Amino acid sequence: MTMKVTKDNVGKLLASIQRLVGQEVLVGIPASQAERSDEDPQPMNNAQLGYVHENGSPAQNIPARPFLIPGVEDTEEIYTGHLKKAAAAAMDGDNTRVQAELNAAGLVASAGARNKITTGDFVPLSPATIRNRRKSRGTKSMRAAEKKYLELIANGATPEQAQDEAGIRPLINTGQLRNSLTHVIRKKE
Repeated sequence: MTMKVTKDNVGKLLASIQRLVGQEVLVGIPASQAERSDEDPQPMNNAQLGYVHENGSPAQNIPARPFLIPGVEDTEEIYTGHLKKAAAAAMDGDNTRVQAELNAAGLVASAGARNKITTGDFVPLSPATIRNRRKSRGTKSMRAAEKKYLELIANGATPEQAQDEAGIRPLINTGQLRNSLTHVIRKKE
């Protein structure tokens, strides 16, 4: 049996695969979105704040409240599917579909991190932190939930009980940290 090559797409295929393996999807808080929009200058940007929350700061008595890595891990099955589809698209030489699948993988993973901030089971905030939250927001008064929290603490509730009953989420104050979580697709360095 004789085989006749009518069209040679090996070069296009290899170029497509090379483009795919030369890229990476990064999830987190890129430098371009790290600045906070508070009226008063803050000592930390969102990327630094995210790092402190993810890892904790014993020197500042801040416990770790990991959201990025666990949030991305929670979506691993879904984003892996998109990465597999990106690889299949590269094998087909379809760079448009490769980019779409890489973008979908990044969207899924960053949404997982945002979801973890919203729903994660974190170490409760201390009463001192609740009392000072308004300062980081730049507001003069406390929110109703913060007042309720402090009232519950004064009546003997634990910080965890008060936080749950008042509806306070440890990593959500202004929402800027959660909103800054995104993804980028870039060439590997």
